Formats: sequence, structure tokens, C-alpha cells
Amino acid sequence: MSRRLVNLTLDTLEDLPRPCRQCVFWELDPVSADRACAAGDTGLEKEAWVSQTLLEWGSCGKLAYVDGMPAGFVMYAPPAYVPRSMAFPTSPVSADAALLMTAHVVAAFAGGGLGRMLVQGVARDLTKRGVKAIEAFGDAKFGEADEAQDGCVAPVDFFLSVGFKTVRPHPRYPRLRLELRTALSWKSDVEYALEKLLGSMSPDTLLRPVRPATATRSGPS
Repeated sequence: MSRRLVNLTLDTLEDLPRPCRQCVFWELDPVSADRACAAGDTGLEKEAWVSQTLLEWGSCGKLAYVDGMPAGFVMYAPPAYVPRSMAFPTSPVSADAALLMTAHVVAAFAGGGLGRMLVQGVARDLTKRGVKAIEAFGDAKFGEADEAQDGCVAPVDFFLSVGFKTVRPHPRYPRLRLELRTALSWKSDVEYALEKLLGSMSPDTLLRPVRPATATRSGPS
């Protein structure tokens, strides 16, 4: 079994689950999103948002593949590119942070650490670009039958499990934060766990195989 991460592009956009490929919950403000849904052109709006963000800011998503099959994804961007971010009761996102908009792992691949692998990929990308932290709005009532936005806002428990801390509590939509210095501190632990789980890793993965202790550089990351 091999795993790899790739950047979200207009080509890999087609590998998102169909409901997510057509969803513009994050990319448009509530009024514009309703208008796009009524017009039936949400797919085009999604593509336009990804294209603009890639051109103006750079990578805004990661996809995880297991044995060549799309298995999960995350999307992220500065809050200025995410109109829906201002509609949350715990907004705004901090000025030094990028917003992790949504995260999803296909049910057949859940429980294998893909979510943590995706967040680690985001952390490494944003650190290279000088971003200090990742923030996210979590859903404290994810999975409840009477809630309509399941899937658009990832569950609070997911963010807590990968190292986020609550910075602004709320009964439904707390805002959480992951300091990238903290995220990188558990990089070697993640790599070691993945190496044990997979046995061998695909050569194009963004997570490097763990090195012997004698070859590991010491000092702060």
C-alpha cells in the first residue's frame, strides 16, 4: 500500500468527491452561494475560485492518494479569499494565520492517519511560505441528523486530534488554532508511524522516510 500527497490543481480538482467538487460553501458568501446553487453553476464557481487562488496566492489544497485512489483532501487559503469565514460567530481568523477550510477522508480510508498526514502537508507548505499558524472553524455538532452543513465544516474532534487548540469557544462553531512550530515538532513522530504502518513509502510522497538516528540533524527546526 502506497500513499502520496499532491497539490490541488485544476486537474486534480476532478478527484474530489462529487459533492465536494460542486460545493461552494466556503468559496462564496452565503448570498452568492445560494444564487450559484439556484443557477446550477456551482462547479464552474468552484473551478474559478481554485484558479484565481492558485494564480494570486499559490497552493490552496492537498489530496491524498492510497494506491492511486483519491482518499482524502484538505483546502486552505488566507481568510481574505474565503468569504464564508466572516459568517461564523467566532470570526475573524487571526491575521497571522491561514484558514483550513475543510478536511475530508473517504469513509473506506478513515482511521488510517490520512487526516493527520494531510494537515502535516499543509503545515510544511505554509511554513515555507512564512505563515505562522493554521486556524479552522470546527463543528461541535457534526453528524447530528438535524444539521444541514455536515461535511462543509469538519468536526471539532478531528482538529483536536491533530493538534489544534481552541482559541475562541462556541457551542457549535469554535475557532481552533495550530501553531506551525508545534506542528513541525511532531513531524518525525508522524513519519516514523507512517513508515511502520506502510512498510515502504512511495517515492513521490511529501513526507520523507525516517532516517537512522545517527543521520538525523539535531537542533531546532
